[in-house]
Parts: sequence; C-alpha cells; structure tokens
Amino acid sequence: MPVFRLIDEPIFPSPEFAEADGLLAIGGDLHPARLVTAYSMGIFPWFSEGDPILWWSPEPRLVLYPPEFHLPKRLGRLLKSCAFAISADTAFAEVVAGCATASGRRENGTWITAEMQQAYIRLHKLGFAHSIECWRDGQLAGGLYGVCLDRIFFGESMFTRSTDASKVALAALVEHALRLGIALIDCQMTTDHLLRFGARELSRKAFQAELAAGVDQCLPQEKWRLPRQ
Repeated sequence: MPVFRLIDEPIFPSPEFAEADGLLAIGGDLHPARLVTAYSMGIFPWFSEGDPILWWSPEPRLVLYPPEFHLPKRLGRLLKSCAFAISADTAFAEVVAGCATASGRRENGTWITAEMQQAYIRLHKLGFAHSIECWRDGQLAGGLYGVCLDRIFFGESMFTRSTDASKVALAALVEHALRLGIALIDCQMTTDHLLRFGARELSRKAFQAELAAGVDQCLPQEKWRLPRQ
C-alpha cells in the first residue's frame, strides 16, 4: 500500500490505510491546525533530524485507562512522602527539552528535534498541549508532556533525571486525568514499562472508536493546575 504525500491543506487519509508498521503519510508541516487534525484522527508525527515529516498510526495501539492504572506500593509510598514537588504547565519548554536530551536519545539521536520542540511549544501556548513536572530541591527532576483534545490525552514523551521522577509524573497525570474526566491516555507504542502500569493494547478499530467518543470539539484548554500546586 503506498504512503500518502500530504497537500498544503491540513487533511489526512484515513488511518486504516497505514502500512503494517504504522506509517501513513509523508510531508506537510507542523502547524497547529495540522497537528490538532492529526491527533484528533489518532495520527502523530515521528521522524529524525534531516528526514521529511513522517506521520504514523500504529496498530496495535497502547492505551491507559485512568481507572485501570496500577500504582505499585513502592511508588505509592514515594508519592505520600512528598519527596518531589509536582506541578503542571509551569515549565513546558523545559520538559520538552528534557525529553529531547534524555539519556540514550542524546547519544543515539532524538525525534524531538528543534522543529518538533517549537511545534509543541506553540500547541502549549494555544492550550492544546500540557506538561507535568517533578521537582526536587528546586530543580526539574523529570516530567512528561502531550496533547489533550477533549477527553483524550495523547502522551508524547517523558524523562527523568532523578530515580522514579517520570513514574511520579505519570501517576500525577493519571490522578489529574481522573479529576478532569479524561477517558483515555494514548501511549502510542507498546513498552513493558507501561504495561506494568496497567496499559493495554487496542486494535485500530477499537482505538478509533475511543477517539470518536472522546474527541468532539477540540477546544483549547486553560493551563492545568494541580491541587497541591
């Protein structure tokens, strides 16, 4: 099946036409209107520095339903200890930069290029992207970011500079999702790490049904604030 080349308008082919590896389309840009359209259809950009923009819709799709989140006892104790200060939407650009330069990505190359960072910072300023930050001794110790459309949060990346900081950020995201009525957290690709926290795989058909139920108006949101923030 051929990969689609995008036109100037922010229009995408149906995800059902994706290749076996999830690749759907090539080209286009990272303007907010195109990104919001893509995410609303379950499509996301993922490409390396110097490559054309590639758009993906993998199957199966790893998702986490907030009520199904598995909180390990050790992590629960860590949360209660208040070893980390947790906030939301106070250091979005710093979290994205932290994800881009995390150990392993720095040495092996990252898909979170300068162009990608600026694109998600624009989405954040417009109210479509959010971050969770973990702080220790006043320093950013870890966090995560993603795109939120109505009742679906599309996770993009997470990082840690201090043991368990990204896990704390994930637990804080789930807790906030339950408060906001977010029905599903999209984790994109399957990892053992996320499976241990209760994530599970969906077929493309099931994932698209979740999108149809959870994404409707695609309105921007106010900055997130956590109760303890």
